[in-house]
Amino acid sequence: MRVTTDLWAAALLRRVFNSGGFAAVLQRGAGEAGAAFILVRDRFGEVRLLGPAPQTSYDSARPDERLFVRVGNGETAEQLDARIEREKRFDPDIWVVEIEAGSLPVEELVSIRE
Repeated sequence: MRVTTDLWAAALLRRVFNSGGFAAVLQRGAGEAGAAFILVRDRFGEVRLLGPAPQTSYDSARPDERLFVRVGNGETAEQLDARIEREKRFDPDIWVVEIEAGSLPVEELVSIRE
C-alpha cells in the first residue's frame, strides 16, 4: 500500500529539515494521491525540477516507492516556474515541494531515475 501524498510530503519536509536544509510546500494538491513535483534549489542558485517517473520506471520488487525523473533539462528558473504553472493547469491536484538540501544530497532524500 502506497502512503498518501500528504504523509509523504510531510516526511520529506522533516527529512530535509533534519539534514539542515530548507523545505516548503508551494502547492498543496490532493492529499490522498496527488502527483508530486520537487523544485530543488541549491546554494549556488542552480534550480532543477523533479517530476513523477513514468510507470514503466517502477521496479516490481518495490512498486510502492515514489520515483522521480528530472524534468526540463537546462531550463532557467523562470522556465521551470512556467512549466509548473502548465502542470497546475493540466492537473490542479499536484503537489509542489521546494527544497534546498542540507547535509544530505537530494538523491538520498528521494529516489531519482535517470
